Amino acid sequence: MTRQTGGQAVVETLVALGVEQVFGIVSVHNLPIADAILRDGRITWHPVRHEQAAVHAADGCARATGRLGVAITSTGPGAANAMGGLFEAGYASSRVLMITGQVESAFIGRGVGFLHEADRQADMLRSVCRSVQTVRSRAELSDVVAFVAADILRGRPQPGAVEIPIDLQQAEHDDGPVNIRTITAVTPPASAIEAAAALLRDAARVLIVAGGGVITAGASKELTALAELLDAPVITSIEGRGSISEDHRLALGPNSDLTVMDPLFATADVVLAVGTRFQQATPVQRALTLPGRLVHLDADSTVFGKVHKPSLTLTGDARLGLTALIDSIGGAAHSSDAGYLALAANSRAKADADARSNMGADFEQVMESIRAHLPDDGIVVKDATISSYIWANRCLPVLQPRTSMRATSMAIGPALPLGIGAAAGTGRSTVVVHGDGGIMLTIGELATAVQLGVPLVVCVFNDGGYGILRYMQNAAFGGRLIGVDLVTPDFAVLASSVGMDSVNVSSAAAFDAAFSTAIESRRPWLLDVDITGFEQMQIRPQQPAVR
Repeated sequence: MTRQTGGQAVVETLVALGVEQVFGIVSVHNLPIADAILRDGRITWHPVRHEQAAVHAADGCARATGRLGVAITSTGPGAANAMGGLFEAGYASSRVLMITGQVESAFIGRGVGFLHEADRQADMLRSVCRSVQTVRSRAELSDVVAFVAADILRGRPQPGAVEIPIDLQQAEHDDGPVNIRTITAVTPPASAIEAAAALLRDAARVLIVAGGGVITAGASKELTALAELLDAPVITSIEGRGSISEDHRLALGPNSDLTVMDPLFATADVVLAVGTRFQQATPVQRALTLPGRLVHLDADSTVFGKVHKPSLTLTGDARLGLTALIDSIGGAAHSSDAGYLALAANSRAKADADARSNMGADFEQVMESIRAHLPDDGIVVKDATISSYIWANRCLPVLQPRTSMRATSMAIGPALPLGIGAAAGTGRSTVVVHGDGGIMLTIGELATAVQLGVPLVVCVFNDGGYGILRYMQNAAFGGRLIGVDLVTPDFAVLASSVGMDSVNVSSAAAFDAAFSTAIESRRPWLLDVDITGFEQMQIRPQQPAVR
């Protein structure tokens, strides 16, 4: 038994969970935890400038490492500020734990007006978290944190939160060993595996659809092995990028919502969907029909049938499920129908050609510069901006798992703190693709990047406003524009003011030179890219569907 404060108990529990760094803002209602982190020395506290950014950074760290990401906030306004980050983490199925303070336990719910009082804080957090717990006694503190962490890590990950009253953070107790719950990944039932293996073994035209669940489960190696065994092309969601290296002969890119891929779905004997909800933020996917048999493998059984009705479901971990399928299929590698493979190759070539045409020559050169100078294990984080929609989410090649992430909720602003968390968590070179409108929502985190000294290159593609909404208003509202043209700072000067290396560029050639220097430096950099002189990116209707 060890006598320690509640703050120390939090530290011991996080260390037992494998946490090495946390993101947060110190406050009167979390100082005992912060002080315990400082005195213990095994966890690094990364100070951010906004609580929403703390959760985004913890999210970025979790996605890039596969481990639990932790944010620490104050009660009341601090916890409320973090809600947007928790919303995004839920969309992304990310392993994020938020620990927040609370007023003294004897006064919770009494509404007497204490500093930062939030009587219904737990209810607020439950709207965006799967598990929320309030610590009610000092003796249960460690167990409560461990319980919520276990819920976050099970099945399809979802964020969770723990609120700890300030008196319990300060109180001492004789704690025993930390009780960390073992999370056991589930293998799909053997009978279902055998039935799926029989379908796949006998099919001549198998199409694999890989989603973010493949990345979450660490199953990229197994997915690639199964694709090679079946000689089956693989199409991914945007979150599933890196499930198979996009330079692999069977990779079709993140194009499952493009109508150019319709014939592949229409003529497949079997579609094997792994770790995907068939959601690409557009209605195109929901209009797709699957005439062949659909086999759906996912850790979350509630996703089955939401968009496409499966013939066979496999509930379980993607890595274990794919391994079991490989073992059950057995034998030498299969050969797919030659015509089907040719159709797959031609469909990808058409998708790639259309995307390059839409991005224009200048952005094509920018994209090629990023891929040429960024190491294969470098991370690219994309905000919700036209550059991401047109080329970064689609065409910038992803060669390894956990090297591509975006704002899955399509929010503007998360990319900068997501990138900071990814770079801090891995130490690997990280690139942020941002728009000038979105970055203003988290602009204060430039100072965080400098303070942490992370290898982060922030590319702000600057067109003086919200470009996608400008396009929409021009297209649908007769060119009447409201709220889309913005006064923006000189981002290079702004970055320089907090000690970040920065430069203004206005051509693809200048971008190449500046980006190369920034990546090689392994320091925080910002490139303010004036794209008003670039060949304009095009948003064009898709070709007619065959759905």
